[in-house]
Amino acid sequence: MNMYVSNLGFQVNDEELKTLFNKFGEVTSAKVVMDRETGRSRGFGFVEMADAAAEEAMKSLDGTQVDGRAISVTKARPKTDNRSGGGGGSYSRDKGSRW
Repeated sequence: MNMYVSNLGFQVNDEELKTLFNKFGEVTSAKVVMDRETGRSRGFGFVEMADAAAEEAMKSLDGTQVDGRAISVTKARPKTDNRSGGGGGSYSRDKGSRW
């Protein structure tokens, strides 16, 4: 299961995030999302681990204090591609009709 972890302190790195969740089982991956421009943490990340361990980690860690901040741990939503561009209806000049 992939989990979304928000309200992380800006100094928390991937390894610290992994260590926090390792108490509940093997962590497949732990990644703090970084800003491309500044190289600084964006204050959230993702942790992936087995479903049973993830459920226990979410129950135990959601709302706990990490570096003075109450973190939020929820199930991550699937990534969507918003780059496909919007589309509207078509406008045809043929026959003088808008619709």
